[in-house]
Amino acid sequence: MAAGGWHYTPARHCICPRARPALLRVSASWDILKIISDPTRLRLLTLLLREELSVAELQEVLGMGQSRISSQLAQLRQAGIVSDRREGKKAFYSLRPDLAPNHLALLRAAVDAVADLPAVTEDRENLERILQKRRRTQEQYFNLIAGRLGKNYCPGRSWEAIGHLALRLTPAITIADLGAGEGLISQLLARRAQQVWCIDNSPRMVEVGTELAHKNGLDNLAYKLGNIEQVPLPDASVDLAILSQALHHANHPQAAVLEAARILKPGGQLLILDLHEHTFEKARELYADVWLGFKESTLHGFLKKAGFQKVEVTPVAREPREPHFTTLLASGLKPSA
Repeated sequence: MAAGGWHYTPARHCICPRARPALLRVSASWDILKIISDPTRLRLLTLLLREELSVAELQEVLGMGQSRISSQLAQLRQAGIVSDRREGKKAFYSLRPDLAPNHLALLRAAVDAVADLPAVTEDRENLERILQKRRRTQEQYFNLIAGRLGKNYCPGRSWEAIGHLALRLTPAITIADLGAGEGLISQLLARRAQQVWCIDNSPRMVEVGTELAHKNGLDNLAYKLGNIEQVPLPDASVDLAILSQALHHANHPQAAVLEAARILKPGGQLLILDLHEHTFEKARELYADVWLGFKESTLHGFLKKAGFQKVEVTPVAREPREPHFTTLLASGLKPSA
């Protein structure tokens, strides 16, 4: 590794088989040092430690060409430091979740060491603008359709799918409808539930939903402005949490599922209605989707990682017209205290 005028050459010693694993671990650390000695790769890692980003977003943050960024990302991927996933035509990169603790500490130390450099400071500012743009895009879309959501076409929103969800309801309970929009489902649930909280990050959706609740005389239906990844409800305060066609709008779906677990009482239930993984790329533009649905195994993994028991994921509806969106119903129980 060449950095700061010195060069590391691995010692050539004979070792017994038992010693080899230790040497391999040391070599891996040297490889990481070699990788992060490049300024561009270190800037990339600084960003990916904060957020999963697409190649296009990294281009915008760094002001570099696509080929240069892709080349550096390929080296980071080959070194086992970052992983990539594809959503339609887009490639997203993030830090590998299974990095060894000592290697992660090494990366964080390197990132901290350059945190005050002008280029890195500018990268942070550019990243914040990118993340704000993401939030504005979704907010503008939902503000635009507020008051018309139940009348306009929305992928996966079918009475057949909603009926499957409604059959699992228990009367006289407290419910949180996360990412509720104007509360199409909650308007129905509130007629039998003890209390229903609708959480949505669109001010206009909250305004329209509150007006509908008042118009329909539903005093037990209340709306709160908030993000499903930071739900404005206390711990262990609801019996049932619902994420109906909301999870694919989350920047961090796992965080949203963890929040649902947090607000549920012991023994409470989480129900998720969402799209099965698809390739309809235009959903990003037409419906402000962040994720093109999820595999059954992915939803199952989200719930298991959040500590839910009796996890089930089942396809419940398939739309007859192209692109034939399929809706999945996932459910899980929070362990009793």
